[in-house]
Amino acid sequence: MIKRRQFLILGSLFGLSSYIQAKETSKFETEFKKVEATIAAVQEHMFPSGSKLPSAKAMKVTQFLYETITHKSYDRDIKAFVLEGAQEFINREKGRFVTMTHAEKEKALRAYEETGYGSSWIERIMTLTMEGMFSAPIYGSNIKEAGWKSVHSYGGYPRPKTKYMES
Repeated sequence: MIKRRQFLILGSLFGLSSYIQAKETSKFETEFKKVEATIAAVQEHMFPSGSKLPSAKAMKVTQFLYETITHKSYDRDIKAFVLEGAQEFINREKGRFVTMTHAEKEKALRAYEETGYGSSWIERIMTLTMEGMFSAPIYGSNIKEAGWKSVHSYGGYPRPKTKYMES
């Protein structure tokens, strides 16, 4: 049988865990906002308007990326890598990537890709972007199944009925 003192200590710890998680999420949110425009610009460069595939912007893949990496089941190291890689890229380009021309963006991304770290970061952004573009629309991307339609697919069955599984 649990004693009152043990109950109070355990109750405090459980109460604090949600506070700590909320604080971590808000810190991540603050850090993400600093790099969000650059990540969105990278995604839009990879999947621009006017191509056979829907654009990153139209598919809301930046929001998808954010919601995916902030989910409690997402790997913390990869989550940190997404932020750190974006910040390193911003620093390399002196914060100008968002305003560069298409050719300048291509050159900057190719130069970053030449570094092992940059190559891995670009690959991760590409993977998360494609996951959004071709995931079930319930996850907030693949708007009106446009990603599937662009590659003449119909997605898998059965389709998810809820956004994320609860663990």
